[in-house]
Amino acid sequence: MKIALAGGGAFGEKHLDALKQIDGVEIVSVIGRRLEPSQALAAKYGVAHATTELAEALALPGLDAVILATPTQLHAAQAIQCLEAGKHVQVEIPLCDSLADGEAVLKKQQETGLVAMVGHTRRFNPSHQFLHDKIVAGEATIQQMDVQTYFFRRKNMNAKGEPRSWTDHLLWHHAAHTVDLFAYQAGPIVQSNILQGPIHPELGIAMDMSIQLKAESGAICTLSLSFNNDGPLGTCFRYICDNGTWIARYDDLVTGKEEPVDLSGVAVSSNGIELQDREFVAAIREGREPNASVAQVMPCYRVLDALERQPGT
Repeated sequence: MKIALAGGGAFGEKHLDALKQIDGVEIVSVIGRRLEPSQALAAKYGVAHATTELAEALALPGLDAVILATPTQLHAAQAIQCLEAGKHVQVEIPLCDSLADGEAVLKKQQETGLVAMVGHTRRFNPSHQFLHDKIVAGEATIQQMDVQTYFFRRKNMNAKGEPRSWTDHLLWHHAAHTVDLFAYQAGPIVQSNILQGPIHPELGIAMDMSIQLKAESGAICTLSLSFNNDGPLGTCFRYICDNGTWIARYDDLVTGKEEPVDLSGVAVSSNGIELQDREFVAAIREGREPNASVAQVMPCYRVLDALERQPGT
């Protein structure tokens, strides 16, 4: 399978590392905003082709699929471009930063029948998979999820500490992870509320946010997000269930008493990005809908749209 990667930033490299672990996959092109860094990244991973034009990569002979790790504002249009070119596509989270754009991607996927998947990595992290398996088996029922997503980003930098060409967003990007995960674990969301702090004078975005969600099952979720947090970074998920409490931190899981949970038998890898990419490749090979397909994650973006429309946001 021949795959092109668009976007050579922090997450683009994570995908390149992941794809190297999957048998029968060849990375045939790296597409970036600037040619020289794209060529350097391609050389680092032994990729023969580098370009600044997605259309050029889409025209490569035998190309099967594209992974988009580009700026958020390009995701929807580039996903549609890939689908129109007859290529399967995986879009890094978020799919869009407006509901209309997301719905347009879904419509195009339905027209083409191609695999279109979104990088909702929390569905694939072994920690969350372990709990999902328990929930599906009826061994645990979520009463509440308490989630903290904290970063220190008062300047426009990426995860590698490099300047960004675009502005990140707490609601459409970072909240999307938890909104989708909560629905995935607890069922459809029927109620949502939001409060946000002051708008940053330079970045033009809210730097602090508090979100409440309620699922059809009665489970609730409290999500706190900040770009102002000068302390431990990342996301911590506390699952409070009817017969136990677990705390998930990306690919690690402990009980409420901080006892480590053995995740070695959950999946073939302990890396959520690799498992996500394995699902994308497997869905293409098997001609099926992937977990985290555009259709499956659209309810998340409809909730985000409803939150954005609430007074004060």
